[in-house]
Amino acid sequence: MFTPELISKIFKFVTVGTLSFLLDMFITYTGKEKLKLNKYLANTISFLFSASFNFVLNRIWTFKSNDAHINEQALKFLVSMTFGLLLATLIIYILNEKFGINFYISKILAISVVMVWNFTINNLLVFTN
Repeated sequence: MFTPELISKIFKFVTVGTLSFLLDMFITYTGKEKLKLNKYLANTISFLFSASFNFVLNRIWTFKSNDAHINEQALKFLVSMTFGLLLATLIIYILNEKFGINFYISKILAISVVMVWNFTINNLLVFTN
């Protein structure tokens, strides 16, 4: 079930995800706290930057994709990440607005849940050679 190849992909995915997370949090914080943007707008902007970064690193390093149809692959990735964004935003909204959990704690929890979705979809549907 957990082959060495799958374990390697998971490790690389988590590494890329951690870097994307740091970029995401930096942009969210800058947008929300420094630029005084609406927290959901700041979250969406950070998503766009971190998702682009995530796609490039996962394509090159994690999944070593050489699929010539990069536009189709990018579209699949964007669709899966958009679903992940919607799921994360819903989780953040519920935790922050309904349960009063700190926005950034809510975001970390949401990202943790969405990471499982993202790996599964990327491994099975997006980065298939």
